[in-house]
Amino acid sequence: MKDIRNVAIIAHVDHGKTTLVDKIIHYCESGDDKIPEGELILDSNDLERERGITIFAKNISVQYKGTKINLIDTPGHADFGGEVERVLNMADGVLLLVDAFEGPMPQTRYVTQKALELGLKPIVVINKVDKENCRPDEVQEDVFELMFNLDASEEQLDFETVYGSAKHNWMGEDWQNPSTDIGYLLDKIISHIDPPLVNPGALQMQITTIDYSSYVGRIAIGRVHRGSLDSSTPLCLVDREGQSKRIKLKEIFVFSGLGKVKADQVENGDLCAVTGIDQFEIGDTICPAEHPEPLPPIPIDEPTMSMVFTINNSPFFGKDGKFVTSRHLKERLEKETEKNLALRLEPTPSPDSFNVFGRGIMHLSVLIETMRREGYELQVGKPRVIIKEIDGIKHEPIEALYIDLPEAVSGKVIEAVTQRKGELAVMIPKGDMTHLEFKIPSRGLIGLTTALMNLTAGEAIIAHRFEEFEPWKGEVPSRNKGAMVSLETGVSVAFALDKLQDRGRFFIAPGTEIYEGQVVGEHTRDSELCVNLIKAKKMSNMRSSGADDKVRLAPPTLFSLEEFMEYIQEDEYVEITPKSIRIRKILLKENDRKRSSNSKLVMN
Repeated sequence: MKDIRNVAIIAHVDHGKTTLVDKIIHYCESGDDKIPEGELILDSNDLERERGITIFAKNISVQYKGTKINLIDTPGHADFGGEVERVLNMADGVLLLVDAFEGPMPQTRYVTQKALELGLKPIVVINKVDKENCRPDEVQEDVFELMFNLDASEEQLDFETVYGSAKHNWMGEDWQNPSTDIGYLLDKIISHIDPPLVNPGALQMQITTIDYSSYVGRIAIGRVHRGSLDSSTPLCLVDREGQSKRIKLKEIFVFSGLGKVKADQVENGDLCAVTGIDQFEIGDTICPAEHPEPLPPIPIDEPTMSMVFTINNSPFFGKDGKFVTSRHLKERLEKETEKNLALRLEPTPSPDSFNVFGRGIMHLSVLIETMRREGYELQVGKPRVIIKEIDGIKHEPIEALYIDLPEAVSGKVIEAVTQRKGELAVMIPKGDMTHLEFKIPSRGLIGLTTALMNLTAGEAIIAHRFEEFEPWKGEVPSRNKGAMVSLETGVSVAFALDKLQDRGRFFIAPGTEIYEGQVVGEHTRDSELCVNLIKAKKMSNMRSSGADDKVRLAPPTLFSLEEFMEYIQEDEYVEITPKSIRIRKILLKENDRKRSSNSKLVMN
C-alpha cells in the first residue's frame, strides 16, 4: 500500500487551484495526449468556466515515480460545503493553496477547519509569488496562525511549505529562486503525506459521490477504507438508518488520468467507482453480506436558507422551455437531492410548488441556472432564512462577514452593514485598504452584496461563512423602493419609456415583450406604480415645436440571477426560462393586489 497517496486540494476562489491541478496532469503525462496546453481540464462545466469557480468535486489520478497520486479537486465556496465534507473523507492529506498576496481567506478557513477535524496532514502551497506586492513570508505566518486558531495538532502544525507559480509552471522551496518545473511539490506529496494504512479486515467502502452515465445509470464513487473490493464476493449496502440489502456489482473502475479503467479488485486505501446498484445514498457503506459493519454516516451541515420553487404560470409560459410541468420540476429536484447533500426538498400545500432548502444564495442559484440551461421553466420566491426554536426562543443563522475595501468608503459600508444588524468585530488597516469583520444575521446578507458594490464602486472584496444560530436580532430593513409594474401585455415602446424616466429606473429596453403584472423597473418612491409602456406616440399631420425631439433613454439596469433573487419582495417571483429572467408580481392584476393588501390591513 506504499504506492498510493490520496490528496485533496483546498483553496479560496481564484487562488489558482484548478490551474495547478492542470499543470500536474500535464507534468505527469496522464496518458491523454489530446489535452491542449492552457486548457482548463477540471472546470469542465460551463458554469464553472463562466464564474471561475469550482462547484463540483472531481477525482483524477496521476502516476509519479511509481506512486499513484489520487487528486481530489474541492470547491472553494462555503455554499458548496456539502461537496467538501464528503470528499475530504477520501483523502489522507491536503494541499492548502493560498495566494501570495491575499493570504488565507474565509473560504480557505472553512475547508481547512473541516480537513483538520478529520486529522488530515497539510502541505501549504503559496501560489502566485510572481505577483506584484506579494508577501509570501507574511502569508506563511498567517497560515500558521490560522491553523493554530483552528486547534490543529502539533503534527499538523509541522507542515511543509512550497512556494511557486502554477501559471508559470514551477514550484520550489524558495520563492526568490524559481525552479524549472513542479516536481518539487510532487516529491513533497510523496515524502510528507502518509500512504493509506493497511486494513486487512472485512470490506468497508463508503459512497461519497454519485456520478451518472446514460449507458450504465448511477455510479457510486468512494474509498475502500478496509479490506478489498471484489465483485465476486456476496455484498450488501448499509444505509444511514442501519438497514442493509443485498447487492450485486456489475463493474468496478479505478481512476487513471482524467478517466476510469476497469479493475477486478480494489485494495484498501484506493478510490474507485462501481456500477450495478440502483438505489443508494451518499454516506451508505458497501460491506460483506455475512458480517456487515457500516462506517459512521458522513455528518452534513444543516441548510440555512429556503426558497419556494414553483411552475411558471406567467402569460409567457411554455414559450422557451421544454420542461414546464410540476411533474418535471418535482423529478428534477428529487434527482438533485440524491447527489447534492446540502439540499433538502419539502412539499408545500400547493401541488405545483416545493420548498427547497440550501446553504446560501449561490448554492441555490447554481441549481436554478443549471436547470435553466437544461430547458426548465420555473419561478422562485424570495429567499428566507431558516428559523429554529431552541428552548422556546426563536434563533436565526448568524454569519461572519469579511470585507476588504478602500479606506475612504469604510464609513459608508460600516453604516450600511450595521443598519442590517451587523456588529463590527475587527477593523484592520492594510495599506490603502481596510479589512473589516462583522457578525451579521443571514437575513442581512440578502441584497447586501449589490448595495456594497454600489457604495464602493465595485472595489470591495466580500466573503462570508455560516457560524452558528443565535437569538433573533429583530427586523432587518430590506428594499425601500417600490416597483414599476406593467399595466398591459405587448411590446415596450421607447416613447413611453422616455415619458416615465423621471419616475425611476427601468429593467427593460425598448422592443422587449412584457406582460401585465411584470415588474419593469424600480420606482423612486416606496409605493407601487402601474405604468403603460406599450403606449405609442399619437400620429397626426400637424407639426408642433419640439414634437420630433429624439428620445434619449438611460440604459436599462441589468441584474444577474443572484441579484434578481436578492432584489425581490415577498409579493414577487423571479420567472426563469431558458432565454429570459424576469421579475413579476405573484398577483398579476392590479385590483387583485389592492384587494390582497386591504385584507392584510384589516387582519392586522
